[in-house]
Amino acid sequence: MAWLLLLGAASLEVVWATAVGRSDGFTRPWPTVIGIAAAVTSFVMLSIAMRDLPVGTAYAVWVGLGAVGVVLVGIAAGESASPLRLACLALIVLGVVGLKPA
Repeated sequence: MAWLLLLGAASLEVVWATAVGRSDGFTRPWPTVIGIAAAVTSFVMLSIAMRDLPVGTAYAVWVGLGAVGVVLVGIAAGESASPLRLACLALIVLGVVGLKPA
């Protein structure tokens, strides 16, 4: 259950980071509200997951998957998808997978 919460928290990290990026410095109300709500929910889910997972592992997985997700959203919106950038994303995913205890 902790891993599912952590994956949900990472997914919401993608939502809040994307929304904050589109809030134009918190001047656009809907992206701001969505970003804040998703951030709070993401933090709560992360903290609950940390009850059963090591703090370092949980945080690294949360940040890593969130970062990869935000970059993929950016690529879908037209940002560069160069081979080097994609290789670096693959390294982040490999690192996250390597942190999962056996």
